[in-house]
Amino acid sequence: MANADFDKIGVIGMGIIGKGIANHLRQNGKDVYVWNRSPKPEPNFLGSPGEMAQLVKVIQIYVTDGDALLSIMGQLKGSLTSHHIILNHSTVEPHASVAAHEIAQSVGADFLDAPFTGSKEAAKAGALVYYIGGDPGVLEQVKPVLELSAKEIIYIGKVGEASVIKIATNMISAATVEVLSEAYGLTKAAGIDPQVLQHAIENNACNSVLASMKLPTMIEGNFEPHFSLKNMFKDSKFALELGKQFAVDMPVLTTTANIMFRTMQKGRGDDDYSVLAANYQSDKHLPDSRS
Repeated sequence: MANADFDKIGVIGMGIIGKGIANHLRQNGKDVYVWNRSPKPEPNFLGSPGEMAQLVKVIQIYVTDGDALLSIMGQLKGSLTSHHIILNHSTVEPHASVAAHEIAQSVGADFLDAPFTGSKEAAKAGALVYYIGGDPGVLEQVKPVLELSAKEIIYIGKVGEASVIKIATNMISAATVEVLSEAYGLTKAAGIDPQVLQHAIENNACNSVLASMKLPTMIEGNFEPHFSLKNMFKDSKFALELGKQFAVDMPVLTTTANIMFRTMQKGRGDDDYSVLAANYQSDKHLPDSRS
């Protein structure tokens, strides 16, 4: 594929990240064409994924789950050729990534499993980290596109394996935010200013980028979504399914997923997943997760 083909890029999925990436690509001089299941007031919004494939050779997909990904691939299939590269950035079940790859292969198109880590601010700044599964040669070919929105690109292995790594990292994030919420709740119940906890963590081996990012907004009660609770719960379910598949016991994630579900039942699913801390911001705490 000639580099000239990189002047026009398609982005499917205008959620928090997809929208941020589309804007960032435009700021870098690319002609960006977009599509979303529900119409959005975006420049170059197209009528269908198939129409996009007729205009661009590189398509980046940011959708919610495997069903959405396979639906998109089905709509693209009739318009794909051997000149197309499909980049799936959605966090989906590994088998869905493999199935999407097979659809692309059936018409000669290239496909990379390319989930990412990073918030909406990272997307706006072009500072995502991509985990890549697929043909290393295709990765080298399309690197100029990925580098526009990446601070790092990590090659993992086969299609599907990058999805496993992304799901595994999200397990850690989910459990970290839950135990951080519990520590916040304990500190608050003991009558200690949570700011003291924040300062203590800053000088403790338990500190992390995630803790430094989430605890201040927890204390403020600011749960503006950077990564929604409902999406973290979705990814946790994927992890639990993989645990059953590979006979890996996951007691910590099981408890965390239970608490996430109960918090979603309170109408907090669209908030940032750090909203788990809200369970400790009233006199009525979360019911026992074992029930």
